Amino acid sequence: MATHGSESFFVLGEGLLDKTAGGRPPTLAADVEAVTPPFRFSRLGPRGTGRQISEAIRKKVGSLMAAGTGGAGQIPAGFTYLGQFTDHDLTFDKTGVMLGDHVSPAHLIQARSPALDLDSLYGAGPGDPASAQFYEPDGLHLKTGKSKADGGFAAMDGFDLPRGAGTTNAQKRKAIIPDPRNDENLAVAQTHCAMIRFHNRVVDTQLGSVPPSLKFITAREIVTKHYQWMVRTDYLPRICAPGVVNDVFNNGRKAFEVGLPATDVPTMPIEFSVGAFRLGHSMIRAAYSWNKVFDDLTGTLDYLFTFSGLSGDLGGQTRLISTWIADFRRLYDFAEAGKPNLEVPANKFNRAMRIDTSIVDPLRHLPTNTIDAPASMPSNDPDRNLAFRNLTRANMVTLATGQQMATFLRGKGVNLTKLTSAQIRDGSGGIELGGLTKNQRQALVRNTPLWFYILREAEFNAGRLKGVGARIVAETFNRAIEGSQFSIVNDAAWRPTLGPDNNTFRMVDLLLFAFEGKKSLLAPLG
Repeated sequence: MATHGSESFFVLGEGLLDKTAGGRPPTLAADVEAVTPPFRFSRLGPRGTGRQISEAIRKKVGSLMAAGTGGAGQIPAGFTYLGQFTDHDLTFDKTGVMLGDHVSPAHLIQARSPALDLDSLYGAGPGDPASAQFYEPDGLHLKTGKSKADGGFAAMDGFDLPRGAGTTNAQKRKAIIPDPRNDENLAVAQTHCAMIRFHNRVVDTQLGSVPPSLKFITAREIVTKHYQWMVRTDYLPRICAPGVVNDVFNNGRKAFEVGLPATDVPTMPIEFSVGAFRLGHSMIRAAYSWNKVFDDLTGTLDYLFTFSGLSGDLGGQTRLISTWIADFRRLYDFAEAGKPNLEVPANKFNRAMRIDTSIVDPLRHLPTNTIDAPASMPSNDPDRNLAFRNLTRANMVTLATGQQMATFLRGKGVNLTKLTSAQIRDGSGGIELGGLTKNQRQALVRNTPLWFYILREAEFNAGRLKGVGARIVAETFNRAIEGSQFSIVNDAAWRPTLGPDNNTFRMVDLLLFAFEGKKSLLAPLG
């Protein structure tokens, strides 16, 4: 699960489904590894056996999807990478930072299960010997990193990920965080930095007379529940039809792990991981007005990969240079919080691309580091095309088609309308299928890959998931929150205390609290 090139899926009842890397490498001693399976996926709906489109169609559709024909939407661009951060949180296999001698098999199962509990930020906690490296000596604060002076801007504490020590540059630039995927691109890395800052500010301001032995666990509970509230009330309604989100959280799930005790260990539906939640790939922009230095769309996606420690080499440095620190005012709309002093002109503000069947052209040429491919791989190799890779993974796990999932969900009492053949074929502002032969179009329309079907649904809902996609996403998040150690689903009386009132806590509120409401911290380059 560490990179996009080595994904494998342990599906309960089916075993390990793997395509590219020969299975998941062990993270613990062999005798400990044997007592529990890898990260645990499940199948929400039916298998798609016999309903998979051919490689030739996947290549053509992938090429059409990656032609960059889509338009901008209305969602602030920061939510693209918040979505990536939450995905890594949900799919983080905590056993990679746990010591087997100290962990029971029951805890290992929990560690390999999805929960929206920020274990990608906290690891196994400061008390675990292997996770202590993420914390300051006090065992309360998370470590922060310091940027490198550049372009007339000083080195700045707290604006880079903490990075490793060693004798080689590669060792020095390695991020000291539980999930290395959060250093895959600069935008998700800066999001992780903001979450570190949020936790540390809670430690500094919210613990009062809490006994020392309870300070960390109290801080983690405060942070986690506010984070869950933000995801449920701010992030999910932006990407999904709000009525579906409200129905699931108010009235319960109808299709996924229905009726299980909240204390049962949850699984991750493969239809979410390989299909529905890849919606974020459609939201990625080719270029950003990133900050005062990389302005007017000069913060290209290629640069966001380069100035990371996993996909790139931080531009040849061992720390992020100060000229690449994010201006969060350009990624989130602080007017929502009534902060006009933190707004930027409209032509400097970044909105995500509309959720539809198009992705931007740079995603046709993924960095080889990101996909575990040799540096010599040609830039036009289909395996570097994110759309082709997504469609191929669906085949690898015999994922149900969109039509199958629509039928399945309706059978569970979900009120949704299937897309017609004409809607799938023609879309609404997404890609056109003119590059396919008549037979290929018919095959695609008859058995539509789930990811493509869900993006087509969004085209008919102003760029928000609806129907199949919205239901899978909302039910998965509901179960992931329910299965967390700290849970706003299980603690229905809980309300946020760090926002403007006891019902409101949005991503802008999280950032305002984390950065003390100061423009000098939210946009340190000015």
